[in-house]
Amino acid sequence: MDFKDLSICIPAFNEDKIIRSMLIELKKEFPDSEIIVVDDGSSDKTKEMAKSVEGITVLEHKQNIGYGGALKTAMQRANGEIVAWYDADGQHNPKDLKKVAQPVVDEKYEVVIGVRQKDFYQSVERIPGKMILKFIAQFVAKETIPDINSGMRCFKKNIIKKYLHLLPDGFSATTTSTLLMIKQRYKVGYKSIKIQKRVGKSSVKIVRDGWNSLVLIFRVLILFEAFRFFTLLAFLQICFAMFYGLYIAFNNKLGFPVFASMIFISGILTFFMGIICDQIVSMRKEKFEKYH
Repeated sequence: MDFKDLSICIPAFNEDKIIRSMLIELKKEFPDSEIIVVDDGSSDKTKEMAKSVEGITVLEHKQNIGYGGALKTAMQRANGEIVAWYDADGQHNPKDLKKVAQPVVDEKYEVVIGVRQKDFYQSVERIPGKMILKFIAQFVAKETIPDINSGMRCFKKNIIKKYLHLLPDGFSATTTSTLLMIKQRYKVGYKSIKIQKRVGKSSVKIVRDGWNSLVLIFRVLILFEAFRFFTLLAFLQICFAMFYGLYIAFNNKLGFPVFASMIFISGILTFFMGIICDQIVSMRKEKFEKYH
């Protein structure tokens, strides 16, 4: 198996306890591949540990930008025709990355996503949010997605680079990239992978990332289904305004109420907002597809 055209992109934030041994193991399995670590403003010795492994390209963010931001930095620097995402926390197995990367190398797929087994380790408090997000993502994609936010995935570089401007800087880069590849009708494949318990403390915060997940749900809906989303909101507002307004008008004999009129006008404006938003999103996608 030849992986000389593969660039492995690794975002790292405070992973000095595991990153050296992880990189040594990864380098053994991929001696001819480019491995890029982006130290995303770590406060520990992550950068020094990564640099201590020979043959690793280490980039640095002076301050913490986020998981997606680090991946974008790595992909912009990558020289390979194929790029892979790989987590720095010790959860991944390099042999699984071979399973994920090989179909892209062989040109069987343009994108392959690693599918974590159902019993993989995760915080219990994060499960409900992930279930809701998966439901929304599958509603948007109109198909079943085995794993929407796995950290191990592989792309043809000329494809994913078209959409770097659409990828958020946070953890939602995984979900966004999954939906982008599906909605843009690229050939997406899936490979089963195993996940080990991470080393060190997760940087995920329940309140902060719970709010971010809610924001992500709206972002996903607007980015991929702007017209449907705003049309539904408009329909609900108009229906409420008509039922409420007519009920008050017939019962109080005072004509159509001002409040119902305001909701009705709001519904009309929401509908046109959906049309405008849908056009803006389409132009953002087409602009980079045209010139890449």
